[in-house]
Amino acid sequence: MLRRRMYKEQLNLTSPEPPVQLHQEASWVQFHLGINRHSLYPRSSPIVSKLLRDMRDFPTISADYSQDEKALLGACDCSQIVKPSGVHLKLVLRFSDFGKAMFKPMRQQRDEETPEDFFYFIDFQRHNAEIAAFHLDRILDFRRVPPTVGRLVNITKEILEVTRNEILQSVFFVSPASNVCFFAKCPYMCKTEYAVCGNPHLLEGSLSAFLPSLNLAPRLSVPNPWIRSYSLAGREEWEVNPLYCATVKQLYPHGSSDRLLNIIDMAIFDFLTGNMDRHHYEMFTRFGDDGFLIHLDNARGFGRHSHDEVSILAPLFQCCRIKRKTLLHLQLLAQAEYRLSDVMRESLLEDPLSPVLTEPHLLALDRRLQTVLRTVQDCIEAHGEQSVVADGPVGQWAPDSSRANATS
Repeated sequence: MLRRRMYKEQLNLTSPEPPVQLHQEASWVQFHLGINRHSLYPRSSPIVSKLLRDMRDFPTISADYSQDEKALLGACDCSQIVKPSGVHLKLVLRFSDFGKAMFKPMRQQRDEETPEDFFYFIDFQRHNAEIAAFHLDRILDFRRVPPTVGRLVNITKEILEVTRNEILQSVFFVSPASNVCFFAKCPYMCKTEYAVCGNPHLLEGSLSAFLPSLNLAPRLSVPNPWIRSYSLAGREEWEVNPLYCATVKQLYPHGSSDRLLNIIDMAIFDFLTGNMDRHHYEMFTRFGDDGFLIHLDNARGFGRHSHDEVSILAPLFQCCRIKRKTLLHLQLLAQAEYRLSDVMRESLLEDPLSPVLTEPHLLALDRRLQTVLRTVQDCIEAHGEQSVVADGPVGQWAPDSSRANATS
């Protein structure tokens, strides 16, 4: 009852005659209530499939800037979680069931690779990378990426005509080719040449389900110990000190919890996608130091299939530790009958925007997986399996039916 009342308060539905009745069976409500200390959703969750369908099909009732853009415009204090950059356009869409999703529009064609001379922090954000990251995370059995689906959005009817934000309305225009376009209203890259355009109204994009609000499920934003330099010439300590992991272990809570193993999981995931832009990670505070890391913001993955950025694996090869559960799953996906590229290809067929990835990106997953396994094997040969492969504390891999969740 407490959770239901809090959700109603969040939606302004506490008046005697609410305009719309909040339905407890709504897929986004069930998704929120199903978050537990191990993952965002259970392994075989029908709710996730329903949520993906709802985000794909439900009409939008409002559109607004994301917290990033609002922070840049001074409209809110989003410092708890958001680290605004203002470089890339994303919008919050609300649906007829009051669920919310983050919309990231198509900025780059699937067969385009990130130019070699681009720094990772000026790379495009790719809508298909967000979709592919969700599927990969689910295949790896992490279940730490919010459910994400592709959708062909009519930006006139489903964004412009439903938004009440005058600033957002003001950045829409019709291009010389008679396509409807819009751009970000922010301090950086806010010019019409950086706009996204429909054809003439329809535009591909990814929709990622929102997590519970911070009032319901507080989250912590933590700097990644292996954060990269965001200057043109800077280098971080981990890039020059091969013994850097020993320093990290001395920092609370990395030496006395599963935090470090979870960071290594995240590094393996990012290496497979090619995402170099993991400067922070988020956690639900309710689950304490051993809680899982939420794998948010994956749009800078899948940029270059022809290059494997091995430095992303620094947490793995500097610490030489990995969860046994993670290793066994990776070894399974390296077998011919469960080849990672084949499983991904089949999974991505479910998405409305299929094909989500080009064949070279799928094949790159197999190549990178072999690199991860070779790195683990090198660690085992150097330090012994007992030192490298961590079984985790008793109960760490409890069944998904755990009653503890983020919003209780």
